Amino acid sequence: MLSRMLSVAAIAGGLSLAGAGIARAQAMPMQHPKGSQRTISGTVVDVSCKFGQGLSGDSHRQCAQICADKGIPLAILGKDGKLYIPTSTAMPGDGQNDRLKAFAEQQVTVTGTVFPAGGANAIQITSIERKS
Repeated sequence: MLSRMLSVAAIAGGLSLAGAGIARAQAMPMQHPKGSQRTISGTVVDVSCKFGQGLSGDSHRQCAQICADKGIPLAILGKDGKLYIPTSTAMPGDGQNDRLKAFAEQQVTVTGTVFPAGGANAIQITSIERKS
């Protein structure tokens, strides 16, 4: 009985800390990155399979969607050869896989704010369209 009460107390304490972390993140002053509004053309890729396994293309589409459901990030590999990592303007951030999953391994045109991020490029997507 005592161990059960301790477990409940530990879970409640963990939930309290998680709630405090979210509240702290929401209270942080927003410092939006300096970027420019751009339109990027490229392919939505599953970064783990593309760069870790060399898998890509239409035959990999369903796998990329499954990986996206498991939390593997999707990104846009631009025709310019640069990788654009989708980010969120929300605090705490919202994952972008749900927005990109339908376009996995397909050519897209994406518009949004692009900015440098840790040696890569990030994009806060405002619109995404399948390229015909």
